[in-house]
Amino acid sequence: MGPHPAVAAIRLAVRRVLHDILTDHGSTTGHGSTTGHGSATGQGGATGHGGPAAPGGLLVHGSATRHRSTTDHGGDGGAPATPSVAHEAPRPGLPADASAAPHRRPAPLVLVACSGGADSMALASALAFEAPKLGVRAGGITVDHGLQPGSDLRAAEVALRLRGLGLDPVESIAVTVGRDGGPEAAARDARYAALDAAAERHGAAAVLLGHTRDDQAETVLLGLARGSGIRSLSGMAEVSGAGGRYRRPFLHIDRQTARRACMVQSLPVWDDPHNTDPAYTRSRLRHEGLPALEKALGKGVVEALARTAQLSRDDADALDAWARQAEAGVRDSSGRLECAKLYALPPAVRRRILRRAAIEAGAPAGSLFARHIEEIDRLITGWRGQGAINLPGKVVAQRQGGRLVIRQG
Repeated sequence: MGPHPAVAAIRLAVRRVLHDILTDHGSTTGHGSTTGHGSATGQGGATGHGGPAAPGGLLVHGSATRHRSTTDHGGDGGAPATPSVAHEAPRPGLPADASAAPHRRPAPLVLVACSGGADSMALASALAFEAPKLGVRAGGITVDHGLQPGSDLRAAEVALRLRGLGLDPVESIAVTVGRDGGPEAAARDARYAALDAAAERHGAAAVLLGHTRDDQAETVLLGLARGSGIRSLSGMAEVSGAGGRYRRPFLHIDRQTARRACMVQSLPVWDDPHNTDPAYTRSRLRHEGLPALEKALGKGVVEALARTAQLSRDDADALDAWARQAEAGVRDSSGRLECAKLYALPPAVRRRILRRAAIEAGAPAGSLFARHIEEIDRLITGWRGQGAINLPGKVVAQRQGGRLVIRQG
């Protein structure tokens, strides 16, 4: 008799992602693997040991919880994290017998970010089961945000559970959460900084995150409420981060399936109180907004929003590619943007070029909003001799002699 359907679903999702990682790693299944280390029972969670529900949902304790990770690894500018290993010194994984196969590359290491919640615990358990069969090493990271009493003890407990699943290396990382961008954004930024540092330290090929289809639906609604455009409506990407570091296997799996998988495997989970705290926007959306939409529109809202995310992402990717191709043709010999040529482009393409130019000039991407781009665009489409536009990062945009100049002020 096979595994419970919920367990089979999460394992299949992780298996597919591991195959992709192996392909990207350029190795054949089983080459140079250490096997055993790879069990990660991923506890997930929307926030992490003591971290507020983060928009976009990267779990808080560093878990791979499918819960929201805000954008594709982030855009909002949060406070820098100051990660410090709290419970165990990192132990870089090596092939079982490096001397026996000097011509083979070491088996790739895949980490699971785990807060102890149902999403990331389900992810960790699936990674622990699938990784050894594919010759992949598996480890776990939990992040202690220090935002709740006893968060350090909770992080230590999660790390212990990950080791019990057979994951190695396992780290608990304490971070300092700042205030920039609000508590959710600041916690998310601190978490991602800690995960990035851990991945670099261990030489990990990928970090798995436990965001589910429900998290994706929430992210789409948050983007819609902000009026941020089609890129925000595209939600979280299955692959994101530098070099495709972050992988989200559960974006097509609902939250209840992950919780059910934990129940049938008797995996202990931790329900972060921040996930039900109405002080946090995502929490209110989850417990009030989405239920109200389903009551008014009927079941299927979550699935429809997740489908919208994928369709929007496809469109946004196509428009981004068009803008990259068109950009060279709207610059003069000195590289300045020509207003007449910009005017001739479709608005969606033109605004993408303007955004890229502002970021290249030094405007922080996370602080550059649609209203900023609209103001720059009016220098092209509604020119009446208006003055310079001040942008985040002390960047200034102005029209000079038929050219658009965007530079540090």
